[in-house]
Amino acid sequence: MFVDEVDIRIAAGAGGRGCLAFRREIRVPRGGPSGGDGGHGGSIYVIASPHINTLINYRFHPEFEAQRGGHGEGSNCTGKTGLDLELQVPIGTLVYEKPADPSEPPVLLGDLSKAGDRILVAKGGRGGLGNARFASATNRAPRKVQPGEPGEEKQLRLELKLLADVGLVGFPNAGKSTLISRISAARPKIADYPFTTLTPNLGVVKLSDDRSFVAADVPGLIEGAHRGLGLGDQFLRHLERTKVLVHLVDVSGASGRDPVSDLDIVRHELQEFQPTLAAKPQLVAANKIDALDDEERVTALEKRAKALKLPFFRISGVSGAGLPPLLEATWQLLAEARNAEQAEVALDLPPAPAPLPTR
Repeated sequence: MFVDEVDIRIAAGAGGRGCLAFRREIRVPRGGPSGGDGGHGGSIYVIASPHINTLINYRFHPEFEAQRGGHGEGSNCTGKTGLDLELQVPIGTLVYEKPADPSEPPVLLGDLSKAGDRILVAKGGRGGLGNARFASATNRAPRKVQPGEPGEEKQLRLELKLLADVGLVGFPNAGKSTLISRISAARPKIADYPFTTLTPNLGVVKLSDDRSFVAADVPGLIEGAHRGLGLGDQFLRHLERTKVLVHLVDVSGASGRDPVSDLDIVRHELQEFQPTLAAKPQLVAANKIDALDDEERVTALEKRAKALKLPFFRISGVSGAGLPPLLEATWQLLAEARNAEQAEVALDLPPAPAPLPTR
């Protein structure tokens, strides 16, 4: 089961109580206070793991507590520190803290976009002080101790956004799953009925000269997807991290839809969901040309793509016709997007320090 949204409750460990104790040894009269401090409670971290690709483990286990700190002991012994708890999530997970007031928006705590990214989400409580800490010249036998502080408790929302370079978008049964199975090692479910694909699929596309990119097969979109129809808002979220979009349009006539209308509807849904998503580099691929029964359908789609200044390709995901030019054009757009992204990062970097003067 692919789960990309979960709500969980976390509680860091409470600190241990300080100890009230006095030295009781032979030949040591009035030994004084010897109560140790309590140990600190364990904290909770969220870490991105490359070995997990879904949040399903948190669907059936939504509550987590870190270990509490041990109580202080006599002979000035500090209590044991509670063990930290690490929650492993897929790469690309966003961690939000849900406020107590439901009307307020959640607060983003971190974006775990790389393997090994780690954020502190709940800090453990501090251990209480033992009575040895309160000894003074005027109070040589204190009986005061501190209780441990409670650990932080929070309600979190985890949202997974797939990390892919290229997103395949289109209506149901446009051939996205067939295409990704043809160009990569991904093996999604393929059938001749709408909404066969219910969860996004990732595949690594390898080209010549050791070039490669990750493609995402997003479940089919329909009109009104940005409002949640057909779970479209959940599917569109997985396109936000992509750098290039490939519109896959069925031109065979089997769907009974107009290819030009399909393209315009999907583009409109992207714009309504997030304008930055619609501004990404895009290509148009007329799929299923091996089953084409009316050349006018392809011609009209090609004219529309040229009017939008989008590269146009005729392909067949089943036979593989036209795929090499499409993949090369996709790679070129992807390379340009990566270069532009690196240039933006370089502009945001602080200037390099001046070299030290030489003697």
